[in-house]
Amino acid sequence: MAVTYKVLGQSKPAAATATTLYTVPTGSGNYAVVSTLTIANQDSSPSSVRVAIRPAGAALEAKHYIIYNVAVNALQTMNYTMGITIASTDVVTIYDGNGTCSFNLFGSENS
Repeated sequence: MAVTYKVLGQSKPAAATATTLYTVPTGSGNYAVVSTLTIANQDSSPSSVRVAIRPAGAALEAKHYIIYNVAVNALQTMNYTMGITIASTDVVTIYDGNGTCSFNLFGSENS
């Protein structure tokens, strides 16, 4: 299997909208290792963020959240070191209450 280290996803979602940041490519045996998530609030007001992992693209449910309503202070950057392995068609979903935060996801894909 080939391993590719890369930026898995980048997004600045609209306010209060669940948005797909990354989906593991379809294929038998494909998976990704999510190593780091960076969230940067680009506004002078705090915002509340959420991050969920949806197995096989399942509809978003409360059980999928790994970060829920965490405040990102004004002009602050938060880094999460994760080390989460996700399988083919799993989806990383993000949410930003104010629409002022950018999300960057880093890791590796194995296919």
